Amino acid sequence: MARRIKMSYNEKISHVKGSASAGLMEKVQIMKSQGKNIVSLAGGEPNFDTPEKIRQAAIKALNEGKTHYAVGPGIIKLRERIAKKLREENDIECNADQIIVTPGGKFAIYLAVRAMINAGDEVMILEPAWVSYGPIVEVSNGVPVYVSLISENDYKVTRDSLESAYSEKTRMLIINYPNNPTGKILSREEAEIIKDFALDHNVMILSDEIYERIIYDRQKSWSPASFKEISSHVITVNGFSKAVAMTGWRLGYLQAAPEVIQTIYKLYIHTVTGTSTFIQEAAVTALDCRDEIEEMRRIYEEHRNYFISELNKIPEIYAEKPDGAFYAWVRFETGGKDSFEIAENLLNRAGVVGVPGQAYGLQYEKYIRFSFAADMKTLKEVLERLKRYLGDRTR
Repeated sequence: MARRIKMSYNEKISHVKGSASAGLMEKVQIMKSQGKNIVSLAGGEPNFDTPEKIRQAAIKALNEGKTHYAVGPGIIKLRERIAKKLREENDIECNADQIIVTPGGKFAIYLAVRAMINAGDEVMILEPAWVSYGPIVEVSNGVPVYVSLISENDYKVTRDSLESAYSEKTRMLIINYPNNPTGKILSREEAEIIKDFALDHNVMILSDEIYERIIYDRQKSWSPASFKEISSHVITVNGFSKAVAMTGWRLGYLQAAPEVIQTIYKLYIHTVTGTSTFIQEAAVTALDCRDEIEEMRRIYEEHRNYFISELNKIPEIYAEKPDGAFYAWVRFETGGKDSFEIAENLLNRAGVVGVPGQAYGLQYEKYIRFSFAADMKTLKEVLERLKRYLGDRTR
């Protein structure tokens, strides 16, 4: 009888929970394969192709043989252009030596958390929160501590909410503005609260600003690193996926103080070596695509205005108007006991796919996140299906 080798696994990774909506998405794929007419607004990416100028820049770089290792924190001209963007658009004083270019913004977040916390350290996460923050903290041997912001207070950050989650073990606070899923932006008043809290308790801030170029109504979302007195305590993460429709290119970056960069770079160089050279070359062009970025933002704003307005005409639901990003955060007063059941019923009875609100925090049991980064025909189809489904329920 052949002997079997007993496998052992990393306990932290083995116990990390999978995606809260993975089961639903698997069912969607099965139903589509069976020929069911399903319309999905569950995605988290632009519905535009990457602008032509960026694609041509990548092709040019390939033709010039820029396919070898880009060893180091990123090619210098890209890091210089990123630093210029941060100084001019985000009021963050920095230079190229304070930038690390990464294969996607998600990996930048992992690098920052893994390099900056020790086993048992607590990391505060503002909710509603993107689904990967908590698992990244867990696999880094940290302890996620969730700070639940509520709709009744317009999801505003307060000193009391921060203090209620703080302990002597707190080492980091993760924030995301414009927020996924609510679309809320960070006001100056809230940024000041976060700044003072971090200074008083010597807490590092990880500010995920991936949607910062998708903001509506001429508003501004504040970057904590723009406050000079706290800039050494802030790691700013951004990337190219959302604003310039480069999700599949996998390119992000982080900015931090020199001593923080030195620590993060030690992990970076032993995990990825470097980010694709020709993609970095194209990213230099991407940062200069102001007209293309603005046109996409303008279309998102048109879709937001239409979609939110029409959603709020449907009985038993309420859609909050986002200040940024491209999501509708919709509260359902009917349709299920929690967001998973609501999403399941929407799929089975209306053929509509959204993300359960509890993927972003267990207390958001009546919310569904829809993306309006879709063509107008798709948005209209979803609205018609919701009207029929909810109309039938309320008769």
